Amino acid sequence: MLAWLIVASVNGVVEKATAQDYSFPSPANQSYLEEEDPMSQVTSVSQLKDVQPTDWAFQALQSLVERYGCIAGYPNNTYRGDRALTRYEFAAGVNACLDRVNELIATATTDLVTREDLAKLQKLQSEFAPELATLRGRVDSLEARTTELEAKQFSTTTKLSGLVIVGAQGRNSNRGDVNPRDGIKDTSDGGTNIALTSLTQLYLTTQFTPRSYLFTGLLNGTGGTGPRFNNSVSRNDVILGYEFPTDNQFIISDLNYHWLITDNLALMVGTEGVSMASAFRGPNRVESAATGPLSYFAQRNPILNIGFGHGGIAIDWQFAKRASLQAIYSSYIPSNPGKRTGLFDGTTTTGVQLLLTPTDAIDLSLYYVNNYASDGCLKAYVGDECLTAKSEPLQTNAFGATITWQISPHINIGAWGGYTNSYIPGQPGNVETTNYMAFINFPDLFAKGNLGGIYVGQPPRITSSNLPIGSNVPDLVDTGLGRAGGQPGTTTHIEAFYLFKLTNNISITPGIIHILEPGHTPNNEPVTIGILRSTFLF
Repeated sequence: MLAWLIVASVNGVVEKATAQDYSFPSPANQSYLEEEDPMSQVTSVSQLKDVQPTDWAFQALQSLVERYGCIAGYPNNTYRGDRALTRYEFAAGVNACLDRVNELIATATTDLVTREDLAKLQKLQSEFAPELATLRGRVDSLEARTTELEAKQFSTTTKLSGLVIVGAQGRNSNRGDVNPRDGIKDTSDGGTNIALTSLTQLYLTTQFTPRSYLFTGLLNGTGGTGPRFNNSVSRNDVILGYEFPTDNQFIISDLNYHWLITDNLALMVGTEGVSMASAFRGPNRVESAATGPLSYFAQRNPILNIGFGHGGIAIDWQFAKRASLQAIYSSYIPSNPGKRTGLFDGTTTTGVQLLLTPTDAIDLSLYYVNNYASDGCLKAYVGDECLTAKSEPLQTNAFGATITWQISPHINIGAWGGYTNSYIPGQPGNVETTNYMAFINFPDLFAKGNLGGIYVGQPPRITSSNLPIGSNVPDLVDTGLGRAGGQPGTTTHIEAFYLFKLTNNISITPGIIHILEPGHTPNNEPVTIGILRSTFLF
C-alpha cells in the first residue's frame, strides 16, 4: 500500500514538472497562463476523470488526497498516471511526500500520520539516499550555472546576434561596347582581379513586453565587384547580395520598433531599415544574402527593392489562416529637411503585398508599388533602374508576382515577374521595364543543412521609352541624343551555387554567375564570375 502511495505521488510530481517545463509564455498563450496554473490541487479522487475505482492504484490515490493532500491534477481534470518514471523522479517523489509528512507533523496533525508510515517512509528515504544526493547536486549545479549566466549575460532584456560574411570573387577579362554604344567593343573591364568583400552585421533585439521589441542593427561593409563600366546601363551587372561598402565604418542599418497589436496584426515603425525587403514576407524560403543565392538580383524581385527605404511605417495583417497582407510607406532620406528629401518630398515608396498559401507547398505573392524618385533612379540597384537621362523626377507604378512550389522536401521551384511604368510628372510619355527570374532550390542536397540552387533570369530592362527628347536613357547611351526607344539587347543572368553547412553557425558557398549581353548590350562580351562565400552566424 505504501509503495502504491509513493508511485502515485511520484507520478503526480513528475507530471507537474513536465507540464511546467513546456508552458512557455507567448502572445498566443499568455492569457491562458495568467488565468490558471498547469496543475491544481484536488480534494477528492473523484475529480480525476481518468482514474476509476477499478484501477489498481485507486486506493493509493484516494489516501494521498484524503489523508495527506499530496496530489495534483491537470486543469482538464486528468491525472495521467500511466507514464513511466526514472529512479531520479521516484526519489524526487519520495522527498516531496516526506516534506508533506513533516509539514503535517509540525502542525500537530498526528492523527493523519502513523508510526508505521513514518518508519516505511524513512526506510525508502535511506534506500534512495544516493539518488537524492545526486539530485540535490544537480540542482545545486544548475543554480550555480544559472547565477553565472545571469552575471555574464549581455542584458536581461536585449539579445545580441549577428553575422559575418567574407567572400572572394573574380571574373574573366572582357570588353564592352560603351562609349558610345555603336557596335564596337571599345572598353576593357577594369575590375577582373580577384578581390575580397566582407559584410558584418550586429543586431540588438530589446524586448519591452511579450508583444513589442526594438530592433537595432549595425553594419560594416568593405570591398565590392566594381569597377566595371561607367555608363548607366552596365554598372549593376555583377553586384553581390552582401556587397554594401561603408567606407570602413559602422553605420546604423536598422532602428525600428515592432508591436504585435493583436494576435493577427503587427506594426513596424522606425527611422532605419523600414523597407519592403524587411517588412514583406518573402515567398522564396531560401532568400538570404548570407545563406541563399549569391547575387543581389537573385535575392528577390527587384520591384521589392524599389526606393531602398530607410524610415517609415509598415503593417502585417494575417486576415485569414492562409492569407496575409503587408503594406508600407517609406522614405529614402527621411531625416533631411532639404529640397527633394524628407519624409514626404524626397524619394518615397508606398507598397502593398498579398501573400497567399493555398496549400502547405505553394506560396504566392502579388504586390504593387508606387514610387516617387526625386532623381529618376528607382534605387533597386539591379539592371535598368535609372530611367531618365537628365535625372528628372519620376513617378512609377510597379506590379509583380512571385510563386514558389515545394515539390518535395528536397526540391522546390519558383519564378517571379515584374513590370514598371514610369513618367515625368507634367511631361508627356513614359518608360516601361520588365524583369523575370526562374529558379530551383535543392534543400539538404547531399547532406542535411546543405543547399543547392540554380537561377536564370533577366534583370530589369527598358522595353520602351518615349519621354521627351533628351530624357530617354537607351538612345542617350547609343547616340547621346536621348530619343525614344528601348534597349537593343537582353541580359540573361545564370547563377548556380552550393552551400556546405560545416556547423550550425558556419557555412561555405562556392558558386558561379554567367551573364550574357551585360547591360542589355548585344556586343558586350559575356562575363563569368567565380565566387566563394564564407558565412559565420552568432
